[in-house]
Amino acid sequence: QHYFTVLFGHEGQKPLELRCEDEVDGDEWVEAIHQASYSDILIEREVLMQKYIHLVQIVETEKVAANQLRHQLEDQDTEIERLKSEIVALNKTKEKMRPYQGNQEEEDPDIKKIKKVQSFMRGWLCRRKWKTIVQDYICSPHAESMRKRNQIVFNMVEAESEYVHQLYVLVNCFLRPLRMAASSKKPPISHDDVSSIFLNSETIMFLHEIFHQGLKARIANWPTLILADLFDILLPMLNIYQEFVRNHQYSLQVLANCKQNRDFDKLLKQYEANPACEGRMLETFLTYPMFQIPRYIITLHELLAHTPHEHVERKSLEFAKSKLEELSRVMHDEVSDTENIRKNLAIERTIVEGCDILLDTSQTFIRQGSLIQVPSVERGKLSKVRLGSLSLKKEGERQCFLFTKHFLICTRSSGGKLHLLKTGGVLSLIECTLVEETEAS
Repeated sequence: QHYFTVLFGHEGQKPLELRCEDEVDGDEWVEAIHQASYSDILIEREVLMQKYIHLVQIVETEKVAANQLRHQLEDQDTEIERLKSEIVALNKTKEKMRPYQGNQEEEDPDIKKIKKVQSFMRGWLCRRKWKTIVQDYICSPHAESMRKRNQIVFNMVEAESEYVHQLYVLVNCFLRPLRMAASSKKPPISHDDVSSIFLNSETIMFLHEIFHQGLKARIANWPTLILADLFDILLPMLNIYQEFVRNHQYSLQVLANCKQNRDFDKLLKQYEANPACEGRMLETFLTYPMFQIPRYIITLHELLAHTPHEHVERKSLEFAKSKLEELSRVMHDEVSDTENIRKNLAIERTIVEGCDILLDTSQTFIRQGSLIQVPSVERGKLSKVRLGSLSLKKEGERQCFLFTKHFLICTRSSGGKLHLLKTGGVLSLIECTLVEETEAS
């Protein structure tokens, strides 16, 4: 028998004993209830805070190293300026000596030959020195960083081109044909469903076509690459992604419902057979915009890692990255909250009596499934079970739902409907204690 006991923190309540069909299912339930503990969440938060502090210390160390390198570069710039001033002074001295040399009598041919050899030697030494300087720079960390930065920009342009093509296929192979089909005499789909599925996909495509054209214009001016002003134009318009991301799960549900219509499903398969789709389904194209903001954040992280601190674009790129991260956090929170609320409401609708605690937006669903409730045994005799009107001589199957704050126990009627137990159907996890029975009997 694989069962466990839930003990309550206050007196007057007998323990709740539940049994599973096999040991694996029992271990999963016990582990799930353990992980629902608020104290575990606090411990996990403390661990994450320690990791965050460690990363902050690493960043500070990197800043100190960057400042040292910056000071070295400033010293080298000062040395270069000093050498330039010496060259200018030598050139002025040479100019003063020329009139005197012009008045000299014609030089000896041997002297001319010596000067010519010296001139060749000076030229060879200068060319060798310049070659050494160029090779040293090519092998330097700064040159390597600039090469990586350019490669990141080129990859971003290629990725943007591919993304624009994906949006073009979504709009021209699916959205616009379905709009026309919705206007036909026997429409396989309504205009409202088309709007629910695609929402503002067309606007997103126009936005990224403009951004892609700007990127190509910047690449045409290579090696001068100025990208920050493009992100300044893009950032105010990215709020349209919030609507798309918020609607994404709903759009997939509407699409699934529409596919139950045979005419629509047949038409959609014809669209998906288009060579431009490359065997991909409509759901795949609807998912691509969900990953675009995180892709921009990763690209900016890589770009900033190879951008010097004194670079003219540094602050603008950091500002763009911070704005994108803020937008990403907002969209992630909205999607998580929306999905959690939909899940809770779906469970609440399946319960005949309803359940007010599921209307709490902070109540997060963890797990659901069937458990076997066993009669309590005390001193060799069957005692009354606290939960429901269960017979003393047989076990009963319960449909259970685990949330972060509560544990729901329901019975399923012959019609398939769920009913909360009249007594103990809603258990607060704050007042419960979980005890795992280890005895073989």
